[in-house]
Amino acid sequence: MFPTKNPGSRLTFILKDLLLSYLLTALLLLLLSLLLYRFSLSEKTVTLCITGIYILVTFLAGFLAGKKEGSRKFLFGLLLGGLYFLILLLISLIVNHSLQGFSGHFFTVLLLCCGSGMLGGMLS
Repeated sequence: MFPTKNPGSRLTFILKDLLLSYLLTALLLLLLSLLLYRFSLSEKTVTLCITGIYILVTFLAGFLAGKKEGSRKFLFGLLLGGLYFLILLLISLIVNHSLQGFSGHFFTVLLLCCGSGMLGGMLS
């Protein structure tokens, strides 16, 4: 009775949304590195900016997912935030061979990514 969405197109959209999220992350981190070089920002400021980038990017990913889905928006936002974090974690493991980058902030970053993705989905 209700039209079902094609799972293949949904997966394609999720992958495109994640790719867009990581491209935006790369651009924002590049901008941050230029600001760091130009203004000699403190470590605390850089850490705060990186956290802000995670929040902004996962919020936008959740917002886009919510716009695309139409129903259960918060779940798709949560999914995108969680996948973003998972990929971030895997990249960190590959590069560092450990979780040093996430040591004290593992659950904080996980909650921020999932929460802002879910909020983006809810507000879409």
